[in-house]
Amino acid sequence: MGSKSTEVKDMLLVARKPTHPGEMLAEEFLPDFGLSVAQLAARLGVSRQSVNELVRARRAVSPEMALRLARVFGTTPHYWLNMQRNIDLWDSLDLHAEEIGALEPIPMAAVG
Repeated sequence: MGSKSTEVKDMLLVARKPTHPGEMLAEEFLPDFGLSVAQLAARLGVSRQSVNELVRARRAVSPEMALRLARVFGTTPHYWLNMQRNIDLWDSLDLHAEEIGALEPIPMAAVG
């Protein structure tokens, strides 16, 4: 059986850090739609600084921003929030892997 650290990391089921929604904006959406940060900010009705921090992965996607992005790009808010959730889980596990690994799971035989 693997170490607790490996077991905890297996909780995410991915081998590499997920893509931040801001990276997706910067690498896929802005070029594909021919938008600058300032143009996207205007379309979203937010400050240029907010979009700039997001595309630099220095800001998380909030539910409100997910709604705005979904409306502007024709996606769903879930698309943006799922990317953010994956980043948040990855970062949290990286920060707390030892603590989480030290927790004892309840044996399945005890359930029922």
